[in-house]
Amino acid sequence: MASFHHRWSLTFFVVVAALALIDQAKAAGYSTPSAAFKATPWNLAHATFYGDETASETMGGACGYGNLFNSGYGTDTAALSSVLYSNGYSCGQCYQIKCTQSKDCYSTIVTVTATNLCPPNWSQDTDHGGWCNPPRTHFDMAKPAFMKIAQWKAGIVPVSYRRVPCVRKGGIKFSFQGNGYWLLVYVMNVGGGGDVASMWVKGTKTNWLSMSHNWGASYQAFATLSGQALSFKLTSYTSHETIIATNVAPSNWQVGMTYQANVNFH
Repeated sequence: MASFHHRWSLTFFVVVAALALIDQAKAAGYSTPSAAFKATPWNLAHATFYGDETASETMGGACGYGNLFNSGYGTDTAALSSVLYSNGYSCGQCYQIKCTQSKDCYSTIVTVTATNLCPPNWSQDTDHGGWCNPPRTHFDMAKPAFMKIAQWKAGIVPVSYRRVPCVRKGGIKFSFQGNGYWLLVYVMNVGGGGDVASMWVKGTKTNWLSMSHNWGASYQAFATLSGQALSFKLTSYTSHETIIATNVAPSNWQVGMTYQANVNFH
C-alpha cells in the first residue's frame, strides 16, 4: 500500500508540474502544443500575371499589407480569385505553383503569398478574359513570380498548386491604425497556415476584447485602449490553433507604427 501511495503521489506531482509549465508558457506568450500545418495535395488551376517586372502594381492590395517589401513578402505574391480569397480570410496563405501542360512552362516551382484579390470581370466570358470569375480557381501572380514558372509572353498557363506552410522570420507583426477609441490592426508575417480567423486584444486595464474582421487581413476593436500595453490572441483560419502574444505594444503605442510579437504559428 505504501508503494502504491508513493507512485500515486509522484504521478500527481508530475501532472501538477506539467500543468504549471503549460500555464507559464501561456503567460509568456507561447501557444499550447498543436500539430503544424502540412502541405495539401496538388490541384489544378490557371495563372496569369499583372504589373511589370518591378511589381509596383502589386503593392497595397486587398489584404492591406501596404508595401510588400516592407511587409516581408517581396515580389513572390499573387492575387487570388474570389473562390480562393474567402472574403479575405485567405490573406497571407502560401501556395506552391508550377506550370504544366504548356510549351511555355519552366520546371521551377515557386512559393507565393496571397496578398491581393483578383476580382471577377463580368464583362468577359469565364474562358476568355474573365479568368477570375467564379467558379474558377485562379492565380494572378506578380510578374516576377510568374516569370519563374513560365515565359511571360504566354499570358495565361495551366498550373498545379498546393497550400504549403508559410515559413516566416520572427514573430507576427501588427500594424496599427485608428485612434484612441478605435484600433485597426493589420496582421502580417503570419507563419504556419499564414491566415487568421479571429482575434482578440487585451489592454493592461481590460479583459480580452473580441475584434471584428474589417477587410483583408485587418481586425478592429472599438474601445479605449490608449495608454495601455497591448496583448493579442489569434486563432488560425486553417489549423484553428490559438496563440497568445503578450505585451506586443508598449503603453505609449502609436498609430502608424508596426509592432512584432515573439511568437508565431508553425
